[in-house]
Amino acid sequence: METMKPIEVLAAEVIEELKQLNYAYNTLCGFRTSFNRICAFARDRNEVYFSEKLGKEYLKEKYGCTADYYLDAIPQKAKQAVRSIRLLGDYQLHGVIIRRIKKKKGYIKPPQFEEVLMEYEKECKNNEYSLRGMRSRLQRLYFFVDYLSMRRVMDVGKITPEIISNYVISIFPNHEKSIAAILTALRVFLRFLYLHGYIDKDLSLSVPRQNKYYYPAVPSTWDPDEVKRMLDAIDRGSPCGKRDYAILLLVAKLGIRVGDIKNLKLYNLNWSAKTITIIQEKTKAEVTYPILHDVGWALIDYLQHARPVCDAPYLFVRLNAPFEAFGGNANLHNIITKYTRRAGIKVPRGKRHGLHSLRHSLASTLLEQGASLAVISEILGHVDSKSTSVYLHTDLNGLKACAIDPEEVFQND
Repeated sequence: METMKPIEVLAAEVIEELKQLNYAYNTLCGFRTSFNRICAFARDRNEVYFSEKLGKEYLKEKYGCTADYYLDAIPQKAKQAVRSIRLLGDYQLHGVIIRRIKKKKGYIKPPQFEEVLMEYEKECKNNEYSLRGMRSRLQRLYFFVDYLSMRRVMDVGKITPEIISNYVISIFPNHEKSIAAILTALRVFLRFLYLHGYIDKDLSLSVPRQNKYYYPAVPSTWDPDEVKRMLDAIDRGSPCGKRDYAILLLVAKLGIRVGDIKNLKLYNLNWSAKTITIIQEKTKAEVTYPILHDVGWALIDYLQHARPVCDAPYLFVRLNAPFEAFGGNANLHNIITKYTRRAGIKVPRGKRHGLHSLRHSLASTLLEQGASLAVISEILGHVDSKSTSVYLHTDLNGLKACAIDPEEVFQND
């Protein structure tokens, strides 16, 4: 905003804007009460205008929490106050209400941007982005598109470096990895607009870059004993158990990605050569896996006694009609969850325990057995060696062996 407004005036304008956005009456009453408390807090401190500092002091004193709600847990009683602080800060800076909660399904493109967004989606498909990757990329881009709509921008040609800068400020409360992903999506979109003549200047150069080191999270892994307990907990006498056992073995023993397992076709299995050859969904590279002894017998057991008779070309299909492949968005997380619970394996809070964690476990086991990163990278289908090097952090025994003994150094000095 061009001029600062007293906090009472700012709060009143926010309420009016919420009315224009058709917020429910009870919701408006809740925000009005919350704003009154914040205004009273400001008066006690002789503060005339709202500021981020004032908002943080209010949350800390009244609720014992911070505004960094992407990093710290928020007490249930403080959620309304945190949202109120964000509304005041956003409206003071941008003059609009920024809705931070987005619905992934049923997104309606603003009419003024519908054509260009459709063209960008075609560009993504032509570049052969995966469906999951394209969905995430577009979802992040819609944040920016909604921001433009709220700023009354009616044409992509009206986007300015100042608007981009203000938008970047609005996403600052996000986690740094989310910020990096959003900025990347924005940068690629603006570059698309420039290359296709929608804008005259390459505004992708106006999108700031994060200066930070590459430090991916340490992968979540399972102990070999836990993996064995998980597999032993499967009821291999039932059709569902036969299918799930084969799927878990493919991940745990061969490291095949979930997306590639869902896309496995019957013709990918070469029984005479005892190999599985696929085109990886993520890397588009051809990879051949050996059909190990236990993997092979698990697949045979599933095919002969569990897989429904159907025309679907996929190896793994639903066991209830219609007998077809798993859904495109299915991550098969329920499979590993079911058997970790059945095996009595306790999952620490915060630990990721999806099927992908079995790939991490395979990599860590290979590393402990002395396999090189190049070999592990080839097995897992990594294109970038950085993706494989993160498993060095999981080999604690190997890292301890690399530690230097100070006494030995002094003796050889």
